[in-house]
Amino acid sequence: MRCNISRWNISDLERGRFLAELTKQVFSDLEASKYQMAEYRVSIYGRKQSEWDQLASWIVNNELYSENVVWLIQLPRLYNVYKEMGIVTSFQNILDNIFLPLFEVTVDPDSHPQLHVFLKQVVGLDLVDDESKPERRPTKHMPTPAQWTNIFNPAYSYYVYYCYANLYTLNKLRESKGMTIIKFRPHSGEAGDTDHLAATFLTAHNIAHGINLRKSPVLQYLYYLAQIGLAMSPLSNNSLFLDYHRNPFPMFFLRGLNVSLSTDDPLQIHLTKEPLVEEYSIAASVWKLSSCDLCEIARNSVCQSGFSHAFKSHWIGKEYYKRGPDGNDIQRTNVPHIRLEFRDMIWREEMQQVCLGKANFPKYID
Repeated sequence: MRCNISRWNISDLERGRFLAELTKQVFSDLEASKYQMAEYRVSIYGRKQSEWDQLASWIVNNELYSENVVWLIQLPRLYNVYKEMGIVTSFQNILDNIFLPLFEVTVDPDSHPQLHVFLKQVVGLDLVDDESKPERRPTKHMPTPAQWTNIFNPAYSYYVYYCYANLYTLNKLRESKGMTIIKFRPHSGEAGDTDHLAATFLTAHNIAHGINLRKSPVLQYLYYLAQIGLAMSPLSNNSLFLDYHRNPFPMFFLRGLNVSLSTDDPLQIHLTKEPLVEEYSIAASVWKLSSCDLCEIARNSVCQSGFSHAFKSHWIGKEYYKRGPDGNDIQRTNVPHIRLEFRDMIWREEMQQVCLGKANFPKYID
């Protein structure tokens, strides 16, 4: 379950104490329900480098920790707004404000001690904004971030590339030091051009939404072959961009794409205390999903999530990372072996077709 809590300014209300108390209350509700886990999203805007320390201080000082929760950091694509306000002079300022503190704390954890603690709970980096806004199509002649000093917002794929490039380097550094890594998991394909999905196919670990894959059979097929995760939120899409009955989720699921159900802004979209149950129950009713279908979707959700290997092993089996039925613990997932064997067999046949019979199948799923 994804939940956006960044709509309040954590510097307000006695340095965010009120929001921290609300967040702890939600933590306690999750812990009481026992079987619900959440990935909460908070924003880093890139206006100044101190944002990371401010956020980490709020997390650590208010003891916002729960075994049921990990954190995603979302980056709003608002360069044009900050440029008009005079906060930044180039797009490179945004990148420096976002990534320099992360490199500093990785090289020397004592330089940002609270941030070092907080990053142990951070599992992903997200890109957010209204994808339907008109944008200039990217070309090879576009200026570098340091040269991007005009008032126009860079294209989606421009943001994606430079965030991916910096995050890739950062993760290699963190891996070399035995630290946790941060995966790239942007919003993509909720609206706008299909170029967005092409960019995230090349860079993202998994994406949120992806409903525009219905408009591009080629990209849809590539996402299937690569088994890139799609965390889809039909109720959110229904409120903003696409009627529920036109949502491609059931079609993607039948075709074997790596789909899961998630919430998006549950305080705005959902009506009950159990927003994720809403997503599952309505999907099951409208699309006639069986209990086997729901269990497979839930298993996909665990695999896509940013929770640790130990947690995933506990939830869906110690060998969940193996392909096909070898990675299925039916006692935990309630997914029949024959379902995963079918998925794996069809996927392997497709890969052999694409690779002219010379496909190399890794033993383990990334």
